[in-house]
Amino acid sequence: MRERIWAPLPLPLLLPLLLLPPPLWGGPPELEPGPLQPFDLLYASGVAAYYSGDFELAVRDLEAALRSHRRVGPGAELPFFRAVLERARCYRSCETQRLGGPASRHRASEDVRSDFQRRVPYNYLQRAYIKLNQMEKAMEAAHTFFMANPEHMEMQQNIENYRTMASVEALQLVDREARSHLESYSAGVKHYEADDFELAIKYFEQALREYFSEDMECRVLCEGPQRFEEYEYLGYKAGLYEAIADHYMQVLVCQHECVRELATRPGRLSPIENFLPLHYDYLQFAYYRVGEYVKALECAKAYLLLHPDDEDVLVNVDYYESLLDDSLDPASIEAREDLAMFVKRHKLESELIKSAAEGLGFSYTEPVRGKRKLGRVPSGVNVEGAEVHGLSMGKKSSPKIDRDLREGGPLLYENITFVYNSEQLNGTQRVLLDNVLSEEQCRELHSVASGIMLVGDGYRGKTSPHTPNEKFEGATVLKALKFGYEGRVPLKSARLFYDISEKARKIVESYFMLNSTLYFSYTHMVCRTALIGQQDRRNDLSHPIHADNCLLDPEANECWKEPPAYTFRDYRYSQHLLQNQESIFHFLSQASIKPKCGRMISFSSGGENPHGVKAVTKGQRCAVALWFTLDPLYRELERIQADEVIAILDQEQQGKHELNINPKDEL
Repeated sequence: MRERIWAPLPLPLLLPLLLLPPPLWGGPPELEPGPLQPFDLLYASGVAAYYSGDFELAVRDLEAALRSHRRVGPGAELPFFRAVLERARCYRSCETQRLGGPASRHRASEDVRSDFQRRVPYNYLQRAYIKLNQMEKAMEAAHTFFMANPEHMEMQQNIENYRTMASVEALQLVDREARSHLESYSAGVKHYEADDFELAIKYFEQALREYFSEDMECRVLCEGPQRFEEYEYLGYKAGLYEAIADHYMQVLVCQHECVRELATRPGRLSPIENFLPLHYDYLQFAYYRVGEYVKALECAKAYLLLHPDDEDVLVNVDYYESLLDDSLDPASIEAREDLAMFVKRHKLESELIKSAAEGLGFSYTEPVRGKRKLGRVPSGVNVEGAEVHGLSMGKKSSPKIDRDLREGGPLLYENITFVYNSEQLNGTQRVLLDNVLSEEQCRELHSVASGIMLVGDGYRGKTSPHTPNEKFEGATVLKALKFGYEGRVPLKSARLFYDISEKARKIVESYFMLNSTLYFSYTHMVCRTALIGQQDRRNDLSHPIHADNCLLDPEANECWKEPPAYTFRDYRYSQHLLQNQESIFHFLSQASIKPKCGRMISFSSGGENPHGVKAVTKGQRCAVALWFTLDPLYRELERIQADEVIAILDQEQQGKHELNINPKDEL
């Protein structure tokens, strides 16, 4: 019998595992027709089996978790009060019969739900299937994960490796979580761009049917348990009608947001702009091209329900009306009923939410709808002579920076070696330098790091904020000086941390030829240590691909400057202290930097420089990480305090110096 070696599990998975009923430890029971097992417990069991090396059980439980997650679903709307009570009773009864299972009742933690939303179970599945030599299923799982995590470099490489291992040049990759309305919409766009308007119409109409069906399901799912985030639970003492109103408004807002949910691709941050109206914009022109002018007019008028001032579509409406038979009254042809009903309900919801926000004292901002233009048919011109512009599907230009881009200024200090500039690093506003620190300074900083660092510093004490396979430790410059002043670490070493960071600020400000002062936004010395026993099957990053001052959205080819990103940060600096070939700083534009003592990488913080750190699978990676801002309002408070400490220390040192050179002191 094979011995099982258990690796530590992430806490969100360990807790539900303790609740797992005995039958699941030997593998999950058949899901049909018995009670539905909770997906969070199945997920925990599958991950535990994965780490123990039992890949058959891992596949069985993870697949069962995914099936269970899909089956947790909707009910139907009923009238108020008496029907509400009846519905609650029915809901409880149906939940018991259909879902069954132990006490979790499928109300999993946010961490577990987040894993399913990000398709993390497929990450484990693809590795497990490889161990079982099931190449096709491994590729399906890898592709499904990658579709929601397009920035995951390792998964992209895994897919290519699987192709090579399977000796298959072109294999149809399957997204097991594909949303039908998005797939149909993409197919419609593809045929539209190819001028195959008959097929484009087929797929756009199919996409609309699927969209409205999924919208109904999304709205029903909003009727589950709500979270009262603006209230302290123990202090919440609402009356009957206030409690009902609070809950109902959360349900209504959730249902209202289904429009955004259905327009957002898996793993993306932002929805496809103007998604639902675009269906009708495509259709109005496609129907025109196949000679169905009534349907073209219905779709054009439907589009105008949401964008009544769109000049291009207004021109199209006039033109389509001119093409109708004389027996038809253009005024009798109305906007498509499916969208008309949808828009009517959406507007009523908006008014109700706005009214409730004023009366009940909560905040809600209606998302602003943008427009993406397709084409128009100039009045009186046949199609051969018409100026028709298709929707551009090309990538947008690189993100812009709101300042002059310059580089190549003086490095200010002797012995610093210039290595690469932006062009050589395949990007914008980047520089790589060596010998910024000496070997002795690296050793001294690493030594002081071991005496001042706290686990999870800067991340609310989270031991592993970026990956469960590494321990994260950090310390600020103020803490270093405090420990030095108290004698817990050498004051000279603590002062070195401060001096090196100031040296870095001057280098960055000079090299990028900035016209204004660069301020510290955050000063941090960090170490990442590989956890023993968790490295054999790793396929994640030490720090995922990200930008420092905006949220990456690969689908829209945008980086959104909005919280929780640190939107005020302008430049980043990283100074390596240890040579560790296992950890590589990586730009998304195929530029990798191997760390070594004294090596410095600096770059601007926006979407032009997405970056990450490859996994630390052995030993430790330590670095001085600095972020800078051009806005003095966002200066680091601890840095200002550190400046004051340094001023006091300098005054004390000056006083001692003067004391030593005064001849009268010897009298």
